[in-house]
Amino acid sequence: MTFKQSDINHSNPELCDLIRETIATNPQQRITFAEYMDLALYHPQYGYYNSDRPSIGKQGDFITSSDWGADFAEVLAEQFVEMWELLDRPQNFAIVEMGAGRGIFAENLQQYLQRQHPDLFKSLTYIIVEISPILQAEQQQILGNFQCIKWCNWDEIVDNSIVGCFFSNELIDALPVHQFILEQEELREIYITTETPKNQQLEINFVEVADKVSTPKITEYFELLGIDLSASVYGDGYRSEVNLVAGDWMNTVAQKLQRGYLLTIDYGHPAHRYYNPRRREGTLQCYYRHRYHNNPYINVGRQDLTAHVNFTALEKYGELCGLDVLGFTQQALFLMALGLGDRIAALSTNVWDVATLLRRREALHKLIDPMGLGGFGVLVQSKGLKEKGIILKGLMVPD
Repeated sequence: MTFKQSDINHSNPELCDLIRETIATNPQQRITFAEYMDLALYHPQYGYYNSDRPSIGKQGDFITSSDWGADFAEVLAEQFVEMWELLDRPQNFAIVEMGAGRGIFAENLQQYLQRQHPDLFKSLTYIIVEISPILQAEQQQILGNFQCIKWCNWDEIVDNSIVGCFFSNELIDALPVHQFILEQEELREIYITTETPKNQQLEINFVEVADKVSTPKITEYFELLGIDLSASVYGDGYRSEVNLVAGDWMNTVAQKLQRGYLLTIDYGHPAHRYYNPRRREGTLQCYYRHRYHNNPYINVGRQDLTAHVNFTALEKYGELCGLDVLGFTQQALFLMALGLGDRIAALSTNVWDVATLLRRREALHKLIDPMGLGGFGVLVQSKGLKEKGIILKGLMVPD
């Protein structure tokens, strides 16, 4: 399949040249889609998350739950408090946020804990793992006054040292994925190569080709999930993604966690829905200036590339690493169980002007909209807990 350049293409030319050079120097003159996505998003100089243009928020390409106000962090704080108590109130309780965006969640959380839960705040070490130097600089500017916050890379976190909670919100969806397609009942991987147009004045295009899978880990992935892609219900042309990096990420988290929790919030599905035969085009999406489309070969380096999260795979990866599944639910249910419903009910008791009331109501309802943020998945896993079978407050069915 060929994707030609168009008048809506605002690619970074330096990054495109670098990708073309990477393809040209490969012995087979191609790279996997996962390699392409990794360069497009994370190249240290030209990648999307390392560019100096805003990517997150109303002025960027997409909005996260934290952009709708402090409520998201404040409600989740109640879950962190319960985790701290269930771990017997350790004197050094760590929250490790992986991919902290602009730092808004961390700022709102610190302020709320300092105000409402000073005992936990005194015990808190807040670690941010952020691979983007641009975002890290913005985080440090916002969070520089909080003494309990520090920035680390994975190597700086000692194995088996963290007592507390690893947390991520909309991180896994941006990890590079392999793409595959079924051709004549055979699983084939999608690679990226280049095509030189006949008209030399036109730009070289990126072209997709299908061939044998680049690694046996892809077939092992489907064996782990119990998904049989050879079944006739899929048929030729069925296309989707495989996130192998998520397994490496999960293994790293499990190595660093001594005792506590892993809380993952993202958009996605269990495996049986993710690989539903009716979802024939996969889940890959591109976000550019609050609009989404499915062409990853335009706006290269200047648009976000994401794929939905396979939560069953995260559960399976976790089990292999010694993590127990405590529960999986939707963000709307999770936040309501933690008290967001009380905040909505309190709207009618506060004296606000109409404009403020409407903005406040919109912000709270955005967090639980089942067609938007409220439909996100929330997965909680644990390691080393003394007591088994305790249901966290956020996983309880709200009244």
